[in-house]
Amino acid sequence: MNYNVTVIPGDGIGPEIVREAQKVLDKIGEKFGHSFNYTEVLMGGASIDVHGVPLTDETLAVAKASDSVLLGAVGGDVGNSKWYDIAPELRPEAGLLAIRKGMGLFANIRPAYLYEELKDACPLKDEIIGDGFDMVVMRELTGGIYFGERKTEEVDGVMKATDILSYDENEIRRIAVKAFEIAMKRDKRVISVDKANVLDSSRLWRKVVAEVAKDYPEVQLSNMLVDNCAMQLVRDPKQFDVILTENMFGDILSDEASMVTGSIGMLSSASLGATKCGLYEPSHGSAPDIAGKDLANPIATILSAAMMLRYSFDLDQEADAVEAAVKKVLEDGYRTGDIMSQGMKQVGTIEMGSLIAERI
Repeated sequence: MNYNVTVIPGDGIGPEIVREAQKVLDKIGEKFGHSFNYTEVLMGGASIDVHGVPLTDETLAVAKASDSVLLGAVGGDVGNSKWYDIAPELRPEAGLLAIRKGMGLFANIRPAYLYEELKDACPLKDEIIGDGFDMVVMRELTGGIYFGERKTEEVDGVMKATDILSYDENEIRRIAVKAFEIAMKRDKRVISVDKANVLDSSRLWRKVVAEVAKDYPEVQLSNMLVDNCAMQLVRDPKQFDVILTENMFGDILSDEASMVTGSIGMLSSASLGATKCGLYEPSHGSAPDIAGKDLANPIATILSAAMMLRYSFDLDQEADAVEAAVKKVLEDGYRTGDIMSQGMKQVGTIEMGSLIAERI
């Protein structure tokens, strides 16, 4: 099969880590009989430098016309960068928000997986970790309080700020369907997280999710209040498979879930919409302080490429091969600096990518 991939290297370490993900994808193509055609475009600070805006209409059109998008990272050092002396809507990160909206990407998937080889980096006790954990947070990405009406005004001499949280049943249904579809590829368990004891939006959320669950009888559905979920993530992370939740709750819980793995340099991410064309990127930032020094960890980007194989192209066997290659490299004792520990063999960005490709 032939797949057209839009590549957005972005800023900072973005170009370096994307190159290593392409190296791994090309090895997958060689081994499994696929070809990947890459079209490189600009976004973020790199686009500002050339076009004056973080995302052009042309870049968005190329992305929407492709089979999938692979992104490195955008942005720079907020305290020391020319890109932040301009209006917020023209800063690098605005390009990311714009491309998500332009592509209609309403579902964000962020896995949190603890590798046996990296257990020492996990902040939780051994008796809590056990044999490790493997979960994904499914976050609604384009609704809720972040996109609701907002205003700050003076009322009777007192300043008042208002942010409106709202969801309609269609917004809830489409993200729930994505969560159940992903659960079918995993352990077939969904925990829907809300605040239904207080919020009307959460009560509607719970009702619609229950309706969607009827179409997936193989998947076990349970509900959990968000404050309890925050506690359970550090008390017993093994209980989770797919966490389904709204935008603000997902923003908070996905960060918590990522940190209990011990290394953000290992965390992949996918944003999906109504079509198979998704946006795949590492969860970490552009790390401009180490850009160009062959120090960045490319594993999160490589694992994001594996998610692309699985969710946009339905190539589960190929995705499994990438994930297994990453695990084998860790088993063999190779580490980039951010995950280095005593007795391991430290390598740079390029060598880490090559080592993973060799093990496909």
